[in-house]
Amino acid sequence: MASRLLHRLRHALALTGEGPGEPAPGSEAEEFPESSELEEDDTEGLSTRLSGTLSFTSTEDDEEEEEEEENGDPLGSGPALGRRLKSPGEDGSGEDGDRSAPTEGSRGSNLLTRQLQDFWKKSKSNLVPQRLLFEVTSANVINEPPSKYVLYTIALIGPGPQEHVPAQISRRYSDFERLHRQLRQQFRGPMAAVSFPRKRLRRNFTAETIARRSRAFEQFLGHLQAVPELREAPGLQDFFILPELRRAQRLTCTGLYREALGLWTNAWRLQTQLGTPVGAHRTLLTLVGLAVCHQELEQPSEARLSCEQALQLLGASDSHPLLGPFLEAHVRLSWRLGIDKRQSEAQLQALQEAGLTSTPPPSLKELLIREALD
Repeated sequence: MASRLLHRLRHALALTGEGPGEPAPGSEAEEFPESSELEEDDTEGLSTRLSGTLSFTSTEDDEEEEEEEENGDPLGSGPALGRRLKSPGEDGSGEDGDRSAPTEGSRGSNLLTRQLQDFWKKSKSNLVPQRLLFEVTSANVINEPPSKYVLYTIALIGPGPQEHVPAQISRRYSDFERLHRQLRQQFRGPMAAVSFPRKRLRRNFTAETIARRSRAFEQFLGHLQAVPELREAPGLQDFFILPELRRAQRLTCTGLYREALGLWTNAWRLQTQLGTPVGAHRTLLTLVGLAVCHQELEQPSEARLSCEQALQLLGASDSHPLLGPFLEAHVRLSWRLGIDKRQSEAQLQALQEAGLTSTPPPSLKELLIREALD
């Protein structure tokens, strides 16, 4: 009888949740909120995983978010906009990090990095070796009423020793979207496998969204650069070069030579990294801008070097309209520096006698002002 009463007592205690080792009702719900609440909290910052390489596919992104929620991976404080988005482990001074054991976020980042490496290995058969890497170094929210947008600054990193100041561009989401739409219309086959970060109706300016798009834009440009047919597309060349040239030309024509010189120099680096065809018109126009700005800033040695580079690119193109102006500038700068100018003088005189250039030729500055960049 006593044993039967004891059994009933234990059973009642188990049902009320007051028995040893049994959790009280509702305790789990308070400790672990629903995923929808976690998703609302993710606007506060970036998870450690988002600072690493991201995948394009939206379904994979959703699955990774669910995995983070299940593992209880907290969202850290996101990087300030305009600051470089660091990779996991780059800053070893974290207060909460355990140096002896990797966190869940770093393991997820390493997994994504391995997946990306496997993808490139499998794609070796139909892709050329990637010559350029792209890195979003900053992302700034620009508020210019009535418009508000994010400006992404991307550095081009090529093989071999890097310069102190790498070539870089600053573009917004609409610029990338326009490029993607244009290439899809012209190259349906090669662009079929290229994904693009979709538009969002809200939360476009959260650190989470900006970090995802930064990684997606890096992969997007890397894929375009790896496919020969896409890499040589005029639309891609325009995306990289044309905005820089227009800004540089505008500043030069308004007399802001020092500001313009920085843009012409960056445009030259961009064309060098991208492998623009030798003797291309935009390459020669860039050298015109460099020569003009160096002359106006009283830097004759640098101006003469730009002229020499242009003359080397022109070679024996006697009929090129820029040959006479470059020779005339080279002669004048050589005379000013006390350097032998007889070879350039003889070549310029031969062009004038053949009627291939006027006497005197138009100055480089005149040509730059008249140039229409389309």
